[in-house]
Amino acid sequence: MKEYDRREERTAFQEAHDYDERYDIQADVAIVYGLKNLKERISHWKKRGYIVHLMTGISWGNYKDFLNGKFDGRNHRDEGQKGSDGNVISHDVIYHEIPYMVPSVSFSQYLAKNLKATIDAGVEAIHLEEPEFWVAGGYSEAFKREWQIFYNEPWTDPQKTCEGQYKASKLKQYLYKRTIDRLCAELKEYSLIKYGKMIRFYIPTHSLINYCQWKIVSPESSLLDVPSVDGYIAQIWTGTSRVRNTYRGICRERTFETAFMEYGIMQELVSGTNRNMWFLHDPIEDNPHHTWKDYRENYYRTVAASLFHPQISNYEVSPWPNRVFTGKYPNEDGSDKEGMPEEYRTNLLTVMHALRDMKTDDVEWITDTKTVGVILSDTCMFQRFYPEGDEQHEDSLTVMWDPFFGLAMPLLKSGICVRPVQLENIGRYPGYFDGYKKLVLSYEFMKPEAPDINNAIAEWVKNGGELIYVGDGKDSFHKIRHWWNSGKADYSNPAEHLFETLGLSRDIGEGVYEAGKGTLTFISAAPRKIAKNADLCDKYLSVIKGVFAGNNEPFYPSSHFALRRGKYVVAAALEEAENDPLILHGDYIDMFDDKLPVLTSPEVCPGEVRLFIDLSKTDRSSPSEILAASGRISNVKTGQRSLCCKIKAPSEMNGCMRIRTKRPPKFVTAKTGSENTATKSIYDKKTGTTYIEFPSSPKGVAIKIIF
Repeated sequence: MKEYDRREERTAFQEAHDYDERYDIQADVAIVYGLKNLKERISHWKKRGYIVHLMTGISWGNYKDFLNGKFDGRNHRDEGQKGSDGNVISHDVIYHEIPYMVPSVSFSQYLAKNLKATIDAGVEAIHLEEPEFWVAGGYSEAFKREWQIFYNEPWTDPQKTCEGQYKASKLKQYLYKRTIDRLCAELKEYSLIKYGKMIRFYIPTHSLINYCQWKIVSPESSLLDVPSVDGYIAQIWTGTSRVRNTYRGICRERTFETAFMEYGIMQELVSGTNRNMWFLHDPIEDNPHHTWKDYRENYYRTVAASLFHPQISNYEVSPWPNRVFTGKYPNEDGSDKEGMPEEYRTNLLTVMHALRDMKTDDVEWITDTKTVGVILSDTCMFQRFYPEGDEQHEDSLTVMWDPFFGLAMPLLKSGICVRPVQLENIGRYPGYFDGYKKLVLSYEFMKPEAPDINNAIAEWVKNGGELIYVGDGKDSFHKIRHWWNSGKADYSNPAEHLFETLGLSRDIGEGVYEAGKGTLTFISAAPRKIAKNADLCDKYLSVIKGVFAGNNEPFYPSSHFALRRGKYVVAAALEEAENDPLILHGDYIDMFDDKLPVLTSPEVCPGEVRLFIDLSKTDRSSPSEILAASGRISNVKTGQRSLCCKIKAPSEMNGCMRIRTKRPPKFVTAKTGSENTATKSIYDKKTGTTYIEFPSSPKGVAIKIIF
């Protein structure tokens, strides 16, 4: 492991509490949450060497002075999001005092005033968290006013018709995009004028997949059109990824698989840009009723899933470390609550610091893994409620979101690397689809916002792309007023326009069609039914295999994924697929074990995810090397027979390291200040590595090894 300058901002955490040694996890960035006691908290984290950012909610928060009129003399209670029952949609489900907001112009003015004070306090960047408008909302007077301004027509009940739902959701997305644009531009100008400093703005947001599951509308890819946004935090964790989905008719949690696709769509928000993305993991989650074992297993699943996306190498390693390191949660028999198990605490820090080390161009698949893109559009969020009487009404009341998982899950379970692809980006970036040979598309649960999108897809196909289109044309949202059925256009759905653009008939039947140098494979089926019906799932997979075979690409379904990122190897073997374990040949350090054991040819069994260091890929040119550590490494000095360093980590935990030395260590010492601390060291002769254990300290432990 290397020493890293905090100014690289590779790792971060967010925390509403003040500094405490027990959760001084030694990331690069401390994101101070909320405006209360702001100057003091910023000062305390800065004194410990952190780069300090600020995070606040943009759709909810303690904004009573705005709601009650103290801000500008006008009561703004009508600007809370409301459901069809007339009740405010509240973030605090107990007291109902914190409504989700309709992002009006006056609300953005209020936020701007408050956030200027955070710039005055010296933060380096501001995170505007979770711009969220619930699909169930759209009934407040503020929203009705915005409807009239945006559409120049009277408000329509969003739950009565598909068109009303689509238009309401489109407006909801626009309102938060507008608010973010106004805030970022105004505050950047303020910072430049007053301090001559360019402040950065990031948007912490759930994935498009999760927002569709939970029926929330958010700006998502539309923020790519806001020039003053600098990046995002992908808020993906056990709480989002354990949401159940349906595969072959079975509804259950599939945390790794869901997280794999959630992180995949989020990376598309920065693909081809100079914007930054942090992938978030949470060692626990908002639900306090799971056991430590459950939290730990699912944390590893999300970490592993994120590491299969090597384009991203920045991480928010923990939201709320206070609740992680000082909180108490149920033990295994549920009889009592207890603090974090010591071995999890140590291993958690080891993984967090390994994440800082993930940036590399040395990336390769170890398994024979094929890649297929599954196209998604922001308009998926616009179709998450079907009116009563519609065939899909009952389905739209659930969080399953079968249409997407019907297309994506069978591919992933067969060992295909599924890459969710952002549809709108094909109109933003020339050649956006060029990295893909095969793409799956359906307009049954989303719509292209302009015919130019179909033109760009057709051009990609004609240049050699292989498009698999899945749909039966029966989606009720095909009948909304839009470009494909307005003016001179008379298409029943946007797929008909796509087929004609490819030079085909608009009413083609199932089969494979040539279009220029590429092909269109048409499957006449509703994607949601593929999720529910095992026979349809088998048919869908058979067609996918045929696409590979038609291009002379042998495809052998597998449940295994293994990717190398420099010296690190992330591996997964899926359940509900082939049952043979994945075997990695060679010697590896197990990074998901607090003792960092060395394993020879480890097996990854179905349902398991693992993270290893491949010892054959470590640096053998120097006499010694720090391979893994549970703290921040600094002051590294190496000689022909010695290794010295300092390691900082939270208090009240055991620290650990595994190092490689040219010869067996003669002695190992650890000092906190001037005091020697107890150490334990175990040498592995075969690999020339030593495991070292010692009490941690945020002030730093001086390690010295003579060999």
